[in-house]
Amino acid sequence: MLKNIDKKTVVTLKEEVSYQKGQVISKTLAQNNALSVTLFSFDKGEEISSHKSGGDAFVTCLDGVGEITIDDQKYILNEGESIVMPAGHPHAVYGKEQFKMLLVVVF
Repeated sequence: MLKNIDKKTVVTLKEEVSYQKGQVISKTLAQNNALSVTLFSFDKGEEISSHKSGGDAFVTCLDGVGEITIDDQKYILNEGESIVMPAGHPHAVYGKEQFKMLLVVVF
């Protein structure tokens, strides 16, 4: 079940989460044993340090510029670009500039 988002309403995802100075902000839209859908905003220089996930993590950049590290290789994401962080592989996310993303994890 989706939560924290208006239903039957056209929304712009990047407007559903705001930037906060010096912070990473998250807004969960769905969470269960099979799927997680979360919006994130990263202030410039903020990060989620390296970790592993039990599911494939699909990231889409909604705004700004993000740096995704997978298995120690860095990838730059600009608005409209996506990447999959494979399950079980170490990955990290860094706000190269202010950065908003949609994260969909499929377990």
